[in-house]
Amino acid sequence: MAKTKKKIRKNRIIYRKPKKLKLRRIHKFNNLRQNKKQDVVAKKTAVRNKDSILILDFGSQYTQLIARRIRENKVFCQIVPFNITPAEIQEINPKGLILSGGPMSVYDEGAPEPHEGIFKLGLPILGICYGMQVITYLLGGKVDKSKEREFGRAELFVDSNTDLFANLPTNLTCWMSHGDEIKKLPSGFIRLGHTLNAEIAAFANRSRRIFGVQFHPEVVHTQRGMQLLVNFASQICRCLPRWTMDKFMDATIKDVKETVGNKKVVLGLSGGVDSAVTAVLLHKALGKKLYCIFVDNGLLRKNEVAAVERTFKEHFKINMITVNAANRFLQRLKNVTDPEQKRKIIGDEFVKVFQEAAHRIKDVEFLAQGTLYPDVIESISPLGGPSAKIKSHHNVGGLPKTMKLKLIEPLRDLFKDEVRVIGKHLGLPDVVLNRQPFPGPGLAIRIVGEVAQDRLDVLRNADEIVLEEVKKAGLYQEIWQSFAVLLPVKSVGVMGDQRTYENAIAIRCVSSVDGMTADWVHLPYELLGKMANRIINEVKGVNRVVYDVSSKPPSTIEWE
Repeated sequence: MAKTKKKIRKNRIIYRKPKKLKLRRIHKFNNLRQNKKQDVVAKKTAVRNKDSILILDFGSQYTQLIARRIRENKVFCQIVPFNITPAEIQEINPKGLILSGGPMSVYDEGAPEPHEGIFKLGLPILGICYGMQVITYLLGGKVDKSKEREFGRAELFVDSNTDLFANLPTNLTCWMSHGDEIKKLPSGFIRLGHTLNAEIAAFANRSRRIFGVQFHPEVVHTQRGMQLLVNFASQICRCLPRWTMDKFMDATIKDVKETVGNKKVVLGLSGGVDSAVTAVLLHKALGKKLYCIFVDNGLLRKNEVAAVERTFKEHFKINMITVNAANRFLQRLKNVTDPEQKRKIIGDEFVKVFQEAAHRIKDVEFLAQGTLYPDVIESISPLGGPSAKIKSHHNVGGLPKTMKLKLIEPLRDLFKDEVRVIGKHLGLPDVVLNRQPFPGPGLAIRIVGEVAQDRLDVLRNADEIVLEEVKKAGLYQEIWQSFAVLLPVKSVGVMGDQRTYENAIAIRCVSSVDGMTADWVHLPYELLGKMANRIINEVKGVNRVVYDVSSKPPSTIEWE
């Protein structure tokens, strides 16, 4: 049987364009296993959350969104590699499984498949898009290329308004993204819904509690998609709404106290949401046994050092050490213009400065980090996540080899929106919780070209004006990121009847949900005019301001 399957796959015409990057990932799928550290975390978390659902990740860009939608209904949900074994699933002990979508065809050579033993566990299963197709393929049905591909909105006609489609209308708008379709149902399955182009858009084997939908219920474009997921989690899997942030916080504080005991913990504090919530949560659990190290790399925004000290040192009374290392960073960045080189230098120097400060604290045994669940998913997925590496980032999930400390990551089970809820419970001010994302390398990657003190001063002052005016206009919370960029060009201008030859500033304002895609914000002309006028008049060395109207993709949010 295996030989036949292999032969079919080799001879079959591959209709989708398999990108080289994806194929490189796929060839190493079967040799990768879930790392043991994540196994421990999954099992420990499952003990706290007896009502949970596992998502087997086949590489869909929407996988994390499925988990967030389930969690929004207070049911714990975690993402695991598609090749997790049935024995590992039993150890975690979930109440149901979801097979995510993915970029491949089930007939492509090297296409990811789950262990067939998952169908013998007796757990409810929901397949979404590729997940539905792989269920069909493994259980004896037939999947083939569609006569007409479906991408975008489609009208779904529901044939059965029970179980999965309970409390839903007989027809609704759904979001499709597929080039294959199910030609023949596996034995024991019935059709639950169809579209004009897909004869089988939803199916079920009710006796085995296996369901599938060709569309994506997790995206906002699918009408009443949340209700479908609720039906699966609550009605079919019988999960109770027990996943709440107050319960998580209490359990985490208890775990941290038991783990740390009388030892000391160090944390690199940046002032961003993740490290801020980590700091206050650990302070609540450990008090004076927590030491926060704030590295001033000279690449921060205007008055940022004072604001961080005011919040954590004065308000929360946290042990906080501020290290002024601006000269060290600037010296290493001298004459460096390559963006990747900048990032690597900044990351390397940060580790050195942090280690030096940590070594001065006696009897430290633990290092805390604000690692979030998306970071964990990227590190354990055999698919390496849906996105190619565009630029490097600071390491958020591991320890430097020279630092012999145990790692504590209290937020590693949470998404960003859940972290903000925790922060609210802990009393963090909105100015911290609702802060727009700020890159780890700071203003260095918003200066196109060499980073020097005079150029930093120009950018810092221009950036402060952009933020001030966006806040005054009441748009700060509506915009994902708003900032200034110092360009590596000068232009001719005139001030006071005299010729000038000075710097140009670009203003960048984008809207986004998660930073994976973004669109430029249509700011009012009056606001743009005010920002440009203030920057040119108040920032010495600038005589021109432009507005960036490019989206991601093809551009990135940051310029470097």
